[in-house]
Amino acid sequence: MKQNVALTTALAPVSVVMVSCGDMENSDIVTIAWAGTVNSDPPMLSVSVRRSRYSYELIKKTGEFVVNLIDASLVGVCDGCGVVSGRNVDKFKKFSLTKQASEKIGAPAVAECPLSMECVVRETVELPTHVMFVAEIVNVRASEEWLSDGKLAIPEGEPVAYVQNRYVATGKTLGTYGYTAKK
Repeated sequence: MKQNVALTTALAPVSVVMVSCGDMENSDIVTIAWAGTVNSDPPMLSVSVRRSRYSYELIKKTGEFVVNLIDASLVGVCDGCGVVSGRNVDKFKKFSLTKQASEKIGAPAVAECPLSMECVVRETVELPTHVMFVAEIVNVRASEEWLSDGKLAIPEGEPVAYVQNRYVATGKTLGTYGYTAKK
């Protein structure tokens, strides 16, 4: 039987991403587990950021950011970017990351990340503890390991997810979209 527990945002697992923002000269990377898909056509996503974060200021100022998915090799770097403030530290330098110029926006991507989605803010939603930036994805770049015949093919076990303060591998495939209708 189920029991009542304290109110919580229990949606899990969720992707953990590194959001890069600013420009090639003045940039930041923030670790976010509150990101999600919100629209198909045009493709859109949202990220929720606390107002106290340096990255919030940069996104608010420029109206753009890059969502960088991570693989298992970047878990430590991703965690580090979440606990160090970009006001005081250049996270690209501290964590030996490479700024990669985006093709459609001014914010840099993280070259070491296997997938980068360049985003332009289309709506800002003020919430009590966070600000949700709803953004259109204007360009997507993926490393060769995440491609098959020129199409996105995220490897099994990737990307990394976040569950109650734990970084986890996404695991094995249990089914594919519409598999129950094919029986």
